[in-house]
Amino acid sequence: MRVLLLGGTGEARALAAVLVGAGLDVESSLAGRVSRPALPVGPVRTGGFGGIDGLAAHLTDGGFGAVVDATHPFAAGISGNAAAACHATGVPLVRLQRAGWSERPGAGAYTWVDDVEAARDAAEEIGSRPFVTTGRQQLEAYARWDDRYVLARVVDPPEWTVPASWEVLLTRGPFTLEAETRLLTSRRVDVLLTKDSGGSLTEAKLDAADALGVPVVVVRRPPAPDGVEVVDDVAAAARWVLGASSRT
Repeated sequence: MRVLLLGGTGEARALAAVLVGAGLDVESSLAGRVSRPALPVGPVRTGGFGGIDGLAAHLTDGGFGAVVDATHPFAAGISGNAAAACHATGVPLVRLQRAGWSERPGAGAYTWVDDVEAARDAAEEIGSRPFVTTGRQQLEAYARWDDRYVLARVVDPPEWTVPASWEVLLTRGPFTLEAETRLLTSRRVDVLLTKDSGGSLTEAKLDAADALGVPVVVVRRPPAPDGVEVVDDVAAAARWVLGASSRT
């Protein structure tokens, strides 16, 4: 059975290794939005499919028997397309989505909002030296902060000219508690903005903020598409795929 793995996350790479090791034919698909992505084992395709119809055609033409959507928790567009394409073609689909941070101790004290614009507005009421970690693609939502110091951390450079008062760090996790504590302290950060991405690679910033008493604003993640089974770890996703393989 061929498996299409919609990836770009650490969980997707780990799952690809498990499935390829089990002898399955796995094609990993990356959106191509990161210039130097970490690549999984096995064949990799990069770029979009051309919407729902294009993805459906790829599933049919490629003879795929199962799809795992292991994209980022905020990749609502491709997740929705995958659900629609799999429904149209009858190809089984599972969503591998790591647990979020809502169950963290102290998460109830965070300010939870629905989008980055609301995060920006909430942060303006809290502090004046923000640390923005909500991603490069929506960084321009904070463009009006040209009158203050802003610390922004992204993997790839912004595609627009940020204000002169900003400091942009180009790096990717994992980050340690010690390093995050030094960063927040040295920049005198007084509000942290993040998305509910979950996972351990970037969670240390929340630990540091909690320890330092820095308020946190969190953008809620979008819900999974209706009717799609969701698992939250690689082992469960592997069991699902191997079960689908045994039924074909």
